[in-house]
Amino acid sequence: MSEPWDSLPAALSKDVSGCWPAVFPQGVPDWLARGGVTRPDVAEAIARSLFIRQALERHSGQIHPAIVDRPLTEPTTEAWLQARWQTFLAVVDSESALHSALRQYRREVQFRIIWRDLMRWADLEETMAATSAFADTAIDGALNWLYQQACEEFGTPYGRDPATGQEKPQRMVVLGMGKLGGRELNVSSDIDLIFAFPAKGETRGGRRALDNQQFFIRLGQRLIQALDQITADGFVFRVDMRLRPYGQSGALALSFAALETYYQDQGRDWERYAMVKARVVAGDQKAGRVLMESLKPFVYRKYIDFSAFESLRSMKEMISREVRRKGLENNIKLGSGGIREIEFVVQAFQLIRGGRDRELQQRELLRILAELEVLELLPSQVVSELRSAYVFLRNLEHALQGMEDKQTQILPDDAISCARVARIMGFESWQDCLAELDAHRGNVARHFADIIAIDDHGEADDGGVDDGCYELWLSDMDEDSALEWLESHGFENPKDSLQCLADLRHSRTVQTLQTQGRKRLNQFVPLLLNALMGVNNPSETLSRVLQLVEAILRRTAYMVLLMENPGAMTQLVRLCSESPWIARLLAETPLLLDELLNAENLYSPPAKEALQDDLRQQMLRIPYEDLEEQMEALRYFKKAHALRVAASELKGTLPLMKVSDYLTWIAEVVLDHVVDVAFANLVSRHGYPRRADGSACDTDFAIIGYGKLGGIELGYTSDLDLVFVHQADPQLATDGDKPIDNAVFYTRLGQRIVHILNTQTPSGQLYEVDMRLRPSGNSGLLVSTLQAFEKYQQEDAWTWEHQALARARGVAGCEDTLKAFEAIRHQILCRSRDKSALRQEVVDMREKMRSNLGTPETRKSEVFHIKHDPGGIVDVEFMVQYLMLAWSAEHPELTQWSDNIRQMEELGRAGVMAVEDAERLREVFITLRSTIHRRALQNLNSQVEAEAFSEERSYIQQMWQKIMIE
Repeated sequence: MSEPWDSLPAALSKDVSGCWPAVFPQGVPDWLARGGVTRPDVAEAIARSLFIRQALERHSGQIHPAIVDRPLTEPTTEAWLQARWQTFLAVVDSESALHSALRQYRREVQFRIIWRDLMRWADLEETMAATSAFADTAIDGALNWLYQQACEEFGTPYGRDPATGQEKPQRMVVLGMGKLGGRELNVSSDIDLIFAFPAKGETRGGRRALDNQQFFIRLGQRLIQALDQITADGFVFRVDMRLRPYGQSGALALSFAALETYYQDQGRDWERYAMVKARVVAGDQKAGRVLMESLKPFVYRKYIDFSAFESLRSMKEMISREVRRKGLENNIKLGSGGIREIEFVVQAFQLIRGGRDRELQQRELLRILAELEVLELLPSQVVSELRSAYVFLRNLEHALQGMEDKQTQILPDDAISCARVARIMGFESWQDCLAELDAHRGNVARHFADIIAIDDHGEADDGGVDDGCYELWLSDMDEDSALEWLESHGFENPKDSLQCLADLRHSRTVQTLQTQGRKRLNQFVPLLLNALMGVNNPSETLSRVLQLVEAILRRTAYMVLLMENPGAMTQLVRLCSESPWIARLLAETPLLLDELLNAENLYSPPAKEALQDDLRQQMLRIPYEDLEEQMEALRYFKKAHALRVAASELKGTLPLMKVSDYLTWIAEVVLDHVVDVAFANLVSRHGYPRRADGSACDTDFAIIGYGKLGGIELGYTSDLDLVFVHQADPQLATDGDKPIDNAVFYTRLGQRIVHILNTQTPSGQLYEVDMRLRPSGNSGLLVSTLQAFEKYQQEDAWTWEHQALARARGVAGCEDTLKAFEAIRHQILCRSRDKSALRQEVVDMREKMRSNLGTPETRKSEVFHIKHDPGGIVDVEFMVQYLMLAWSAEHPELTQWSDNIRQMEELGRAGVMAVEDAERLREVFITLRSTIHRRALQNLNSQVEAEAFSEERSYIQQMWQKIMIE
């Protein structure tokens, strides 16, 4: 008698035969057989999926009742899923029991769905519908139970019904986004949710009235924990809330009115794209319909809106950069010709024509594809090819995920996994499967390019390239002719340039390049030489650009990018000509070459709100728990936007004040996100910190920026002077399964933030962090309570710490905590002080700094240190800080600013300084700071020749005598 695995390919047969005794030591049980499952079926299933194998081996006792209740041969319906949940819900009597019931429910449902999908007993439509219905049932079931418990604890929330205007009890509305909203969920997917409630109001019937928003935020936190928290039974769904207004920094739950206002006033194009799929998946369905109707004008415009093409094109370019950065060409979702491109095609038509053609106001992709054919918006052949590709890619996606119940879209690279996927997809070999995949991806990529109109620049036109560029690189010239050619074409140091090219040509890396790589290099270098003839310092620029060339020799796709985009090549050469700092930045991170493709964006850095939006979009596809990838993406984000600022400064479109503003905004946006990531990671392990009233903290944590960050004066290489504070009760603990004291939680939060910022990754360091300005310096706690911070400032802080406080401001974190810090700062700065004693302390401190950091006496005739020498920047800063501390008690309005420029203006307005002195000192300060910025772009330090800025230095020294040496 043959064994049930004999019909499998050799690798899978051996794999199954080796594990069969462990899975079924007593043979296939009767309950599986009664469910219509044969021995060959079991062998086939465990050959295809490690998840199925492990479930049968470890959890067969739990899976057994569900299969007896409904055989695996029968479809998984929504009605059965809901009925099955009721059997679990019947024994739930506590929140921990709810968590356990949900996870056990997931285990048996996930087994059924993955079995039927991987065995091809279910088609794609059933798998997607069943997975989505399971999510709906789990979310709604958990929400209903938790809502009743919350009402018992806090009272029932009341407010005006948006439809009738009548006062009535309020329930939460949960919107499912993305594939959940479209009832197209993957077999191992996270879920994107948005929480809403009908109207503002208060709870009734509790110990004390609670604001409706606070009620629903607490309810939302508990719902997330019920679904997302990993316990001994596993988890239900990874929950992602970042699609809500303002992302992770926004309130967890918003009223209908607040949501409508946000989307009407601030909604971005990519949020329209996301909202196309939005669906009420749990909670108050009737109220949810009112909400969805109110948001429809934001999603679907009454006119034909072709601007959607541009926004989708921008999103695709951003995803393409991510694919290049991560090497995701084998990602069947994000890579070329993948699932995302099909979704973009369909949703482009929805956004463009959905307001006019109501048939397109649906969520399911395959239904909309059919409508596009009926409406004659796409040819039948295109629709057919996109539909076939979508079904194939989604089935392949489920195969990849179902093997181990993992969220992945990456093709495998080991033989056994490849064999499993091929078997699931119905192919004899992995090569046959890949051939079919490549055909589908080719079709999708072609249609996507045609429909979304991705620019295809084709091969670069090299008709204008001087023949000498080719002869020079390919060694067709003798040395004398080469030197003569270089000199005649403007190369200021032809001998060095020739040597640089020879060193590159004979380098080991070039010698070992494959044929394709050598061909591309031989095409690229002549184009580069030709472009260099357009700058004033081609020899110097060549040496700088060749750093980049050496970095991309084995990644010649970047050369192709520059060859196919002559404008990008021009920008590269110009920027490297003007700044060795930019040249080094590009060599360290070649992916930044993408930024050169769009000159308009390159020389128009975004303001803070747009920066927040850009980072939010980039981070939406990276799970918070993937800390390594979060760190890499943040480093790219910072470098890309710093490059834009530097390019704009060199072009003269950004004055000094704006340069510092933009660099400071970049840091603030990064810090806000880092707080969110670090907080979310700790909450997933330990739960939320608790307040004295029993509610969960909404971070209650803030980052205070000192020095250049606090003073909005960041440069390209500035470190960050930070202080961490929180206002949670340190005596209480978190509410998770592994609780820790609040004090420990916030200390770990601070440590994690410093780790994310400070750690050297392949992309370098995000920011260097200096924490020495915290209370008690390096010997003090990493994170202080606000009360401890205030006590220290009142009783123990030195004068120089109050000077530092003059340039401090909240830069990231909880709004309430930031406001509380500002009140403390104002109070400390406004203390009455003995002006004479204060002046002497500041002067003494300045002398210490000069002796330690200024130019030694023996060299003062040679150099002037712009920052630390007499008549330098620090003299101005100390004068301003002294005046702030001396006069804020009489002029409290002085404390409203933390930057030197506006503080000087305010001192003049208040009459503390003569207005003409304030204006002149401001101009001198800006001149010196501008010089430091420009020198940073040239990789130069802050020391200049001794005779430089003699007039400015003289004026600063006069003011020092006038203010500090009376």
